[in-house]
Amino acid sequence: MTPPDLMTLSRRSLLAAGLGTLAAPAAFAAAPANGRLAFAVYRGKDKVGEHVMRFTRTGGGLSVSTEVEMRVKLGPVPVFRYAHTATERWRGDDFASLATRTETNGKVEQVRAEAAAGGVAIEGPGGRLTAPASAAPLTHWNTAAFNRPLFNPQLGKLMRIRAARAGQDSVQLANGQSLPATRWTLRGEAEIDNWYDSSGAWAGLRGKLEDGSTMVYRRL
Repeated sequence: MTPPDLMTLSRRSLLAAGLGTLAAPAAFAAAPANGRLAFAVYRGKDKVGEHVMRFTRTGGGLSVSTEVEMRVKLGPVPVFRYAHTATERWRGDDFASLATRTETNGKVEQVRAEAAAGGVAIEGPGGRLTAPASAAPLTHWNTAAFNRPLFNPQLGKLMRIRAARAGQDSVQLANGQSLPATRWTLRGEAEIDNWYDSSGAWAGLRGKLEDGSTMVYRRL
């Protein structure tokens, strides 16, 4: 979705979430003016949850907290439950740290990442690794991160993915209205389209899931 890992909907995982001026660092400029982003999440035509992000300036940095709750039902019976929380910190345009906790049908996964002089130290379910110093998590809200090595914030692994700006487009919001937006594509081990409004704030997402269905984020 991203954010959490947005590209899987299975028993293992569901996904892989500011008052800037023209001179502000990119991470600050991408933060919404009201300090909050909220999305209704759909799998096909069914709403399955919400994804909420809160942005707080802390001294010379930016803190981003994420909460995701999703539930998939087969008729009235829940067959899939997913909860993800994350705290992401930036110093200007530099990624500083990330801590996530994900619970998928009772299975808990945690990731911690911290930037240091020798690279980004990441510890996840699969063990430890050191990513390049320019690495950043794929949390989707900050397009300035797309030209860097990206890692999965749920699994703590570097991703084989390429990002490209796809030009001007429009995106549908949760209230049914359409908004002019810039579309970015992410391709490789994931297939995701993201949209960003004229201020640079994340406005929507569409991603293909493992079972062939589509996940869509519509901004509230």
